[in-house]
Amino acid sequence: MPVFRTAPLRRALVALLLSFALLAGATACGGDDKDGASGSATPTGSAEAQKFAKTRFVANAGLAAGATYQWIVKPYREGKFKQGADGRKLALVKAGLAGAFTYNRLKAAVNNAKGDELLSKAVAPLSAGIDSLKDLGTKLRKGEASDADVGAFESVINNIKDAGKSAGAEVKDQVPSASQLGG
Repeated sequence: MPVFRTAPLRRALVALLLSFALLAGATACGGDDKDGASGSATPTGSAEAQKFAKTRFVANAGLAAGATYQWIVKPYREGKFKQGADGRKLALVKAGLAGAFTYNRLKAAVNNAKGDELLSKAVAPLSAGIDSLKDLGTKLRKGEASDADVGAFESVINNIKDAGKSAGAEVKDQVPSASQLGG
């Protein structure tokens, strides 16, 4: 009676599905949504706009921070991205998805910050750092990320958290669900 090895096949299928999710997520992230929060109510008054701007900023930055820590920083520190590590391919695909998701949510957070004068001033200098993350998701997915690349994600997240805190919008890590991460 032949013995079938389903684990490698299952891993390959999961990696393939996650790759498609990354592609679909990256495609879905390029829409016309100006504030990064689809289906959200548009505030009418300036006080209301500021309140919602901070709330949206905190939500988007928190999701970016949670995704970065959960699927990029933590696995990297555990050695899951190293050649020959158990679950390396899946960890790299998740990191690639998390990288694209983080970039998207940080861009949305910067757009949200524009609705609050103090928050806008605090976040404005960080735009170049966020833009530098654009292609790091692909590097992570391909296994080409270095200490500096992972450090760049961590640094940008910490800078966003500090800017939010200085403007009265404290950001806490929120780990996104798989459906949020995938698009």
